[in-house]
Amino acid sequence: MRLLFALFLLAACASPAPQFFGAERHQVTRGGIDFIVFHKGSQAEVVRMGYLKRAQRAAVPRLMEEAVEFTTGCRVIPNSMRTRIPGDTGEARLDLDCSV
Repeated sequence: MRLLFALFLLAACASPAPQFFGAERHQVTRGGIDFIVFHKGSQAEVVRMGYLKRAQRAAVPRLMEEAVEFTTGCRVIPNSMRTRIPGDTGEARLDLDCSV
């Protein structure tokens, strides 16, 4: 039972990809969805927390961009969003313009 509890705790944590080790970590809610944003230089990684049904996922990419811009103060470069799995709304990486 303790092992199962430990696994649930680990699953609830958002860890950055190795490229984002040492990045600034931010937590923000947008559209009722919690996001963790890792900001390092001119890039950000954003992780959606919690479960969403397929029908609830349509707005997530836009909310991810909002979360990144709000927490980093940088502008997301249009069409720079990349996910490991096409259409994935759980994690994305974005390029930033921080000169604004």
